[in-house]
Amino acid sequence: MVSKVLSRQALLSGTAIVVFVTLVKLILHLATSGQYGYFRDELYYIAASEHLDLGYVDFPAFIAYLTAFVRWLLGESLFSLRFFPAVAGALIVLLTGLMARALGGGRFAQAMASMAALFSGMFLGVNSLLSMDTFDQLWWVLGTYVLIVLFKSGDSRLWLLFGLIAGLGLLTKVTMLYLGFGLVIGLLLTSQRRYLADRWLWVGGLIALGMLLPYILWQVMHGWPTLEFWRVYADGKTYPVSPIDFVVQQIVTSHPLTVPLTLAGLYFYLRAKDGQPYRPLGWIYVSIFVVLMAQKAKFYFLGPTYPMLFAAGAVAVEKFIGQRGWNWLKPTYASLLIATGIAAAPLAAPLLSPDNFVQYMSVLGSNPARMERLEESVMPQYFADRFGWPELATTVAGVYRRLPPEERSKACIFTANYGEAGAIDFFGKAYGLPRAISGHNSYYVWGAGDCTGDVIIFVGMRESDLRNMFDQVEEAARTECRYCMPYENRRPIYVARKPKVSPGAAWPQVKHFD
Repeated sequence: MVSKVLSRQALLSGTAIVVFVTLVKLILHLATSGQYGYFRDELYYIAASEHLDLGYVDFPAFIAYLTAFVRWLLGESLFSLRFFPAVAGALIVLLTGLMARALGGGRFAQAMASMAALFSGMFLGVNSLLSMDTFDQLWWVLGTYVLIVLFKSGDSRLWLLFGLIAGLGLLTKVTMLYLGFGLVIGLLLTSQRRYLADRWLWVGGLIALGMLLPYILWQVMHGWPTLEFWRVYADGKTYPVSPIDFVVQQIVTSHPLTVPLTLAGLYFYLRAKDGQPYRPLGWIYVSIFVVLMAQKAKFYFLGPTYPMLFAAGAVAVEKFIGQRGWNWLKPTYASLLIATGIAAAPLAAPLLSPDNFVQYMSVLGSNPARMERLEESVMPQYFADRFGWPELATTVAGVYRRLPPEERSKACIFTANYGEAGAIDFFGKAYGLPRAISGHNSYYVWGAGDCTGDVIIFVGMRESDLRNMFDQVEEAARTECRYCMPYENRRPIYVARKPKVSPGAAWPQVKHFD
């Protein structure tokens, strides 16, 4: 009898609930991993995994090496490519619940913190595909968890572990620098500034810097292309948002019903007595929020800071309810979060068929947050960019096959962007297509290969530009796709002959980083 009671208590414990929510997250992403096709960035990462290097124009090396490892271990299917992102997303949910436990939260706090991470659109969307953003989120969340344990225990040797995690973050995405910036501000503004004189903190910093050095070396060798990329990207590609828009995007994409946890978490870190050892975490969020809002950055850059707020907020709310005896509020709030979370989930994760999604979005009257200055499809960009790539390769293959044999043997395929190039490289293998070349981002660094320029199939280029470079230009076909981004639909495909300039002379002119 006693063993049964203990067993039941164990199954209903906070840790057990957190594990259950974690499994829900994992199963959800694995079960829907085959939806909607390959994302444009996934095709780009596959191409990068075939050009392994110390760095790339628009990202550090981690994602390329991970993709190469996944292809070797599991293959190239959608399930294979999205397996580790699903695991990373599940770990984020688990870590959020563990943060709540480390901060003194009971069963309700741990459950609410993990469910907030589960239903946050910032994680549901990103964790559904192979993306450096998924692992960037994981390193941030793991790093903030280590900070909580460090501030709680006072064991300064944990700065070594934090440095290792920060180094992995820098190898994944340079936005990890924001977390470093926020941490410095947080330490300076609180009593935890004493750690600035701790040798373990500086050793941890050196570990992170040492892990970044190969990427810095690559930048030096290639003329710092990433700086050019970020300058162009910020000036011309991202969708401009006002401070109010930025705040609204945070509320909508992190899920409106998590706002009470976010605000309570800020109060816990910045004002509550129990939160005094963890004050730097509150300033981390505030400082990064201000900087990103001023920079008009993409809303999801701030996403990895929310789990630490969910955890602290859940602890604060649990204490608030307990002090007032409002126990009825626990099931009420949990039920509302679950119901609205389930209702909103299809807007972030690929849970519905394309037709059903369009109808569902129309019924809800939803307008997903825009991230770039591009005409929207009937689906938001983060879904639309998973459509049209096999059709593009098939259409280009048709043009390639119609070339005379003597031209086909020396024909090149040039695309306007890395998504199109990645699609040609991945899907074109089945048609015997040559590898694509492009001036977009890292494809420019990879060069024109052995292309002679005598015959080139161009995808998505303007005819007027081509006539300045070739004596003979003819439109051979147009792309067709239903749910893709509008600029990828009806994309002209030209065959150009008789070049006016050599590929070597023309190559510097085709470079575009964005």
